[in-house]
Amino acid sequence: MALMPVADALAKVLEDAGPLATETVGLEEACGRVLAQDLAARRTQPPADVSAMDGYAVRAADVTQRPVTLTVIGEIAAGRPFTGRIEAGQAARIFTGGVMPDGADSVLIQEDTQRHGDAVVINYVPNAGAHIRRAGIDFKEGATLLTRGQRLNERDLMVAAAMNYPQLPVYRRPRLHVFGTGDELVPPGTQPQAGEIVYSNGYGLAALARQAGAEVSHDGIVRDDLDAIIAAVRRARDGGADILATTGGASVGDYDLVQQALAAEGMQLTFWKLALRPGKPMMRGRLGRMHVLGLPGNPVSSFVCSFLFLLPLIRRLSGLSDVETCPEPAILGRALRANDVRAEYLRATLSRNHDGDLVATPFTSQDSSLMATLSRAECLVIRPPHAPAAQAGERCDIVKLGL
Repeated sequence: MALMPVADALAKVLEDAGPLATETVGLEEACGRVLAQDLAARRTQPPADVSAMDGYAVRAADVTQRPVTLTVIGEIAAGRPFTGRIEAGQAARIFTGGVMPDGADSVLIQEDTQRHGDAVVINYVPNAGAHIRRAGIDFKEGATLLTRGQRLNERDLMVAAAMNYPQLPVYRRPRLHVFGTGDELVPPGTQPQAGEIVYSNGYGLAALARQAGAEVSHDGIVRDDLDAIIAAVRRARDGGADILATTGGASVGDYDLVQQALAAEGMQLTFWKLALRPGKPMMRGRLGRMHVLGLPGNPVSSFVCSFLFLLPLIRRLSGLSDVETCPEPAILGRALRANDVRAEYLRATLSRNHDGDLVATPFTSQDSSLMATLSRAECLVIRPPHAPAAQAGERCDIVKLGL
């Protein structure tokens, strides 16, 4: 099977992925979820003209000159409307959020008045309509304020609550099942023996997926045994996983059994070699309704493939339409050699030059086993296939790491 370009591979990953089923959740559970339908306001906000300040509700016609003394006939607080009417020569004490009484058309702030029992002396001539929030100034009943396909943030939830929605229709979170393969792997916290490696890939992959909104079950380490791997695949499928992501064992070595196990369970293979560095031995297929991504065993390769392919897949299944991480322009911080047939994603740090431009400086060593540089990286510099040598100061494209 020929090396597949990155863009073609992403298209394959996403081609049969659509939003999952919808469910209704309370506001407390809706942050970060993707809205499944447009929401129209169930009420007008504010529902009536209200005071924007603490002061006095008056008729502008009564305060065209200063000073003037008005008779205070009542008090209006938020949630306690005044049932009377303001007539000539009268005023009502009003607090922020109080409903404007009939007859009044302006609010005098209390700093511009002097109170003497039931009388208030006005020392300022206001504009008609001063300090009033008109009914519907925020939104009106029937207005669509939240739209299908948007990921809800904390401000959206405030709007939804004000629109009078205690629950929201959202797309179900994708369920991801993860396991790593390799007899050489041991769990963190153990003392590795000769030839053993502490397992790390799955933890970064699972955290990345959870940040993107997925529910994750992590099966840990599965030994290099065909029956054991088949059993792990079945646990994912029987557990209702929407995505199975494996790390390691996706190539064609004698101990790379993941593809063989998946084939035995009926997986339809789409590709397993990418024109990508790091990340060439990545596999993609379908096992019934379950999407399968066989990620490389090298830690950096596993992370880069997760970032480029798993995250967009999770976003698409979550109900988002804009799922790809868009490249941004930057300036190279050091010279780079010419590239070969594979697209290259180089770990790099970010800074700014004197002009405020982003400067991306790739690490000198880009070995796919180096996790310390992965941890310090702030972006990936994208080098297209056959890119010529580049000098420091030239333009480049980057994708920032982090969600």
